[in-house]
Amino acid sequence: MDSVKIRQVWGVNLDHELFLFDQTLQHHNLLSVDTEFPGFLRNTPRDAPETLRYSDLKFNIDNTKLIQLGITLSDDNGNISSTWEFNFCDFDIDNDACNETSIDFLKKSGLDFERIRKDGIFMSVFRRKFLEILSVHANLKWVTFHGLYDLAYVLKLLSNNSLPLTVFDFVKEAAVYFTAVFDIKFIARFCKGLMGGELGLNRLACILTVDRCGEAHNAGSDSLLTACVFAKLKNVYRIEERNFDGFLYSISPKIQSMRPKIVVPHYYQPLIPCRPPFPQMMVCYGRPTHPGYHFQGRPTYVMQSTMFPCVL
Repeated sequence: MDSVKIRQVWGVNLDHELFLFDQTLQHHNLLSVDTEFPGFLRNTPRDAPETLRYSDLKFNIDNTKLIQLGITLSDDNGNISSTWEFNFCDFDIDNDACNETSIDFLKKSGLDFERIRKDGIFMSVFRRKFLEILSVHANLKWVTFHGLYDLAYVLKLLSNNSLPLTVFDFVKEAAVYFTAVFDIKFIARFCKGLMGGELGLNRLACILTVDRCGEAHNAGSDSLLTACVFAKLKNVYRIEERNFDGFLYSISPKIQSMRPKIVVPHYYQPLIPCRPPFPQMMVCYGRPTHPGYHFQGRPTYVMQSTMFPCVL
């Protein structure tokens, strides 16, 4: 893991890093994700019913902004490629809602809020370019540790909308974007010697003798540790992915893939590498609009405002 680089991504190098991310994604289809955000505005009691837990989650995420998104790419054999730490400038530490204790904690963990404000990425810019990349890759697997908040923030980012009203609507919408999901904390519940899953990521990494690279509570370092722990967990416990796909720790409904069936003209089919995972798309051929992305003759999926007849 020492050779894995945590790539810092800012507004100035976003296009270059997304190009490298897209290239790497062609052979490394596991995305281990972690987020850093301004803390909880509502704290949920440990024994709270699921409806209250989701209500608090929705309130917290709808009223706060993402600060960092860490993504580590790896393959099914546990080979780790690179880690990207995306820094977003939308959060205003002086005016936006936050938990001050959490902000102080993130500062002590090394987050430079002044640089993030000055040099960070606008989420609206990131959203468009990131969705364009995701739409041309098949069989993506999203890996988290205790990842309900992480995936909820990513869902809010990608959908550009508030979270759905109920937990059941949440898993339905999440299934549109996340075709396979694995939560390590949920999986650990079924592994002997892992305290029934009642442990944190650092403790689990220690048990599995996985070392951390970078500073804890930075999204890049945490996502890298998540990827390495998942690879070790699969190897040690011979995890069958199909038994755990879609389950998130702390909610009961399962995220099940809802990718639409796309019908395209027969003369295009040999060129289509995958079915787009998002419902509001049509297939077109041409050079992507944003600079820095090198067209390589593969189809690009463009978001549309309405459903098209080709989606069944």
